[in-house]
Amino acid sequence: MAVGRSYCVALVGLNGYIVEVEADIGQTLPAFVILGLPDAALNEAKERIRSAALNSGIPLSRRKITANLIPASLPKRGSGFDLAITMAVLRAAEDIRSISGTVFMAELGLDGRLRPVRGILPAVMAAVQAGYPDIVVAEANVAEARLVPGAKVRGYKTLARLAYDFGADPKDLALDYDPPAEDAPDDEPFEPAVPDLSDVSGQSEARRALEVAAAGGHHMLLTGPPGAGKTMLAERLPGLLPDLHDTAAMEVTAIHSLAAVRSSALQLIRRPPFESPHHSATSAAIIGGGSGLPRPGAASRAHRGVLFLDEAPEYERRVLDALRQPLESGELVIHRSAGTAAYPARFQLVLAANPCPCGKASGKGKDCTCTPMMRRRYFGRMSGPLLDRVDIQLQVERLSLAEFGQCGTEEDTATVAARVAIARRRQLARLLPFGLETNSQAPGRVLRGELRLPAGTTRVLDTALERGLLTARGYDRVLRLAWTLADLDHSDVPGADHLGQALGLRQAGAAS
Repeated sequence: MAVGRSYCVALVGLNGYIVEVEADIGQTLPAFVILGLPDAALNEAKERIRSAALNSGIPLSRRKITANLIPASLPKRGSGFDLAITMAVLRAAEDIRSISGTVFMAELGLDGRLRPVRGILPAVMAAVQAGYPDIVVAEANVAEARLVPGAKVRGYKTLARLAYDFGADPKDLALDYDPPAEDAPDDEPFEPAVPDLSDVSGQSEARRALEVAAAGGHHMLLTGPPGAGKTMLAERLPGLLPDLHDTAAMEVTAIHSLAAVRSSALQLIRRPPFESPHHSATSAAIIGGGSGLPRPGAASRAHRGVLFLDEAPEYERRVLDALRQPLESGELVIHRSAGTAAYPARFQLVLAANPCPCGKASGKGKDCTCTPMMRRRYFGRMSGPLLDRVDIQLQVERLSLAEFGQCGTEEDTATVAARVAIARRRQLARLLPFGLETNSQAPGRVLRGELRLPAGTTRVLDTALERGLLTARGYDRVLRLAWTLADLDHSDVPGADHLGQALGLRQAGAAS
């Protein structure tokens, strides 16, 4: 008997690697051995494969079966290798014809049905890029797999039908078996209603800051008493952001495909995601991690969207400080003993905090019961290096009675989003030669090089830097804000007034 070969994809983070599956049938006592660093779920495939093949009418050989997953040094995890191993074994037994060059990705049920697996989109992308466009998946994964340009995707419900199409003898195959229908999403997936900005009463300064943040992709810190509208403002930021372009939409959909418990996306995710983890969330939940190879956390699921941390000082300090890397690089690299995974994490961070633990220190603060030490300890959980990376730091004041009655009379999301879209187009035209999309991504070498402003314009920033009121990083971030303000005002170059406004937005919410 010949050695049977098939192909699958192993995912490490969002990076996929082609795995060649070899199967050999020996002449010794019955056994089933899987080689190549399988995890527990993959080791359990032996029993799933035997039962699925038997119930499909093509029982496996009773001799020793050895399946080798190449490269052997690459960790393999999950049940998505079931189908590839099965097809390699059937080919080794000459029950089917050649399957050369075809990638198989599906989990097997004991009754022979093909079940969907998570991470199909990034896996198919990796297969196509590696030169393996012929893909076989479970029927429930077909729509998602076909989102990848160039992929030739076939979907099957049962192993028997798949084996028949690959030349198995139909005499004993269970071709009449119709498995129960999988719970599939509707053709038009449900999308929750986007909160409208017109619901926010008053807060003209905060609304303006939100528009600036959306236009330039800037991070925000909103400080103010409970009930002032910090959470409402943060929840309305995604509605102001433009739809994702094809590349970004593919990245976001791939991350959500990998993170979902069951993946069956029917279309690319076009709207920027919004993640709001609870303040009790662990580092693994926000940054990513888990046993074995690390999984994406909330920061990666918020890629190209908004990560909102309400009651930010209540988070563990090490969790907040772990966000410093992705705020600079737009990527999370997680190292574990089982391997290293890299996930994109270019999100807009929005932090919300009360002025003190009791929340009553705003205004005259007469009712506040917190001591100065309690206040310092409260804000001390947000480290200086983290806050230095937050472009807009705004104090949100309590609403007056007159402002409270303005609900529904303010500009709505569509009106503000139109201005944001125009500003985004202006900065894209300016930054595209540098490979950038938004002002928040502009590095210092560009801001102080090709986009350098006259010394007279930056005098206020130079003075703040000289007096130690701004760090070098803060200097660049104020420049980025100024360019965004200029884009919103349809100005070709920021003026001194834009820099003054930008400096005010950065310092208005400094912790008291």
